[in-house]
Amino acid sequence: MKHMKRGPIARQETAGRGSRGADDRYRWTALTNTTAAVFMSALDGSIVLISLPAIFRGIHLDPLAPGNIAYLLWMIMGYRLVQAVLVVTVGRLGDMYGRVRIYNSGFAVFTVASVLLSFDPFDGGHAAMWLIAWRVVQAVGGSMLQANSAAILTDAFPKERRGFALGINQIAGLAGMFIGLVAGGLLAAWDWRAVFWVNVPVGVFFTVWAYRTLRETGQRGGGRIDWWGNITFAVGLSAVLIAVTFGLQPYHGHTMGWTNPLVDAMIIGGLALLAAFVVIERRSPAPMIDLGLFRRRAFTFGNLAGLAISIGRGGMQFVLVIWLQGIWLPLHGYDYVDTPLWAGIFMLPLTAGFLAAGPVSGYLSDRLGSRGLATGGALLFGATFLGLMALPIDFSYWVFAVLIALNGIASGMFASPNSSSIMGSVPTRSRGVASGMRATFQNSGTAVSIGVFFSLMIAGLASRLPHSLSTGLQAQGVPAHAAAQAADLPPVSSLFAAQLGVNPVENLLRPTGALTHLTAAQRQTLTGHEFFPHLISGPFHSGLVVVFAFGATLALLAAIASYLRGASAPRATAPREPGPVHPPQEQHAP
Repeated sequence: MKHMKRGPIARQETAGRGSRGADDRYRWTALTNTTAAVFMSALDGSIVLISLPAIFRGIHLDPLAPGNIAYLLWMIMGYRLVQAVLVVTVGRLGDMYGRVRIYNSGFAVFTVASVLLSFDPFDGGHAAMWLIAWRVVQAVGGSMLQANSAAILTDAFPKERRGFALGINQIAGLAGMFIGLVAGGLLAAWDWRAVFWVNVPVGVFFTVWAYRTLRETGQRGGGRIDWWGNITFAVGLSAVLIAVTFGLQPYHGHTMGWTNPLVDAMIIGGLALLAAFVVIERRSPAPMIDLGLFRRRAFTFGNLAGLAISIGRGGMQFVLVIWLQGIWLPLHGYDYVDTPLWAGIFMLPLTAGFLAAGPVSGYLSDRLGSRGLATGGALLFGATFLGLMALPIDFSYWVFAVLIALNGIASGMFASPNSSSIMGSVPTRSRGVASGMRATFQNSGTAVSIGVFFSLMIAGLASRLPHSLSTGLQAQGVPAHAAAQAADLPPVSSLFAAQLGVNPVENLLRPTGALTHLTAAQRQTLTGHEFFPHLISGPFHSGLVVVFAFGATLALLAAIASYLRGASAPRATAPREPGPVHPPQEQHAP
């Protein structure tokens, strides 16, 4: 009788336990690999930002020379622009041809581009173009990783554990954005090429591992490429984001380029192409995206909330870096060449907040639902903007640290439940394109945030900075004509000079020869740590108030959109997705 338990039922139970064990191992393999990919892709979105001073010195490019602002903007914006444009397309390709196949190819492309970035053979402007071009290729690989990682995890994990997995994956990406600031400073202090070398061994290892271990576990949709939809979407969104980049550059005596007819034409044309894209998708037999997904409340309002938070988070990141590098750190005795590294270090509480809240909120969303956590996170996010707006320019660091830590916690509270809600609201066959659309909203928000926040900041500076700069220089004995020439520097150049760790006063006055006619005490004052930060602090604070008020407004809109997603049942009690129907097993009597 005892031996009969080794019959079909016993063997089936043993096989079931083995299958569950294999599934668990695969889930952790998929989570580890995709988390590394998302982290590396996000890291490269910010690591160059903090490394730009060393890169410009390494390729012998003067950041304040006319025309070089464009190189700087494209090194920052090009990567994000390509990711914003491509993630939906490569997500759709993942649905059609296999998410793992597209994901693995992305790892290989990303790694090859990293190798070529570290071997820039040129100098000056040509070297900058080489870096920008291969950053674009690197972003193509990053898009393939980003668009399909969440879909691979959603396929691999059951509903009751999906929020935790997506939370870790999402927080890895957000943490990568800010860890990149510190890593860039450390690596650039050694060699600017090390900023790109760091990806090579990691990329090679995880590329080989992904090819050997990942497998397709979701459905493939088949079908064909929607060429007209892809073209109108890619060209339309590219036109809008490129216009934002050109809008930040001076034009014919104006502080910014928003009066440039080319910028206006690109925005209007881009929006028209995006409208045409919607019409094409409604009529296409094999659309690039399923517009019917927007009839799902959780998908639509989750993405709108994510867009608003992404704009606020991306803009805040750049503003805080400039605030620290250009004003606060110099006022506290840090050399300009050291401020990029220390700015990243002093922003570590923000990263700590992400890392602490992300996995926890993902775990809780599996049990409590997504709406409450995401809405509360958006409200706390807005409250931290109001707190930052109340800070003086020369703040107490511990107050600042608490505020940015709370901001990181708020972002972590929002990100994991919001991603889980979006991905859990779509059918299995659409998870690749849904992941791509979610990433498009996030990347577009980050790219647009630079244009929006910098435009607001530059507008605040433009009204006061030239007069403050001219009168301040003359008060230190600089001749009126030299002071007026220095005051003509576009405000965007002053901002980027501070961000790049360059003393703009010294660089502005050296060509005029004015420094040679001043006393040693006057030269020391002008080129020291405190003169320019004190000079810019008043105009900069005016811009900060506008910027942070706008950020708080975005957070409130995100909270409203998050609440409107509808009530979400805890994942553990949510209805199971229908699975394959098996015939009843024959029962054997002992």
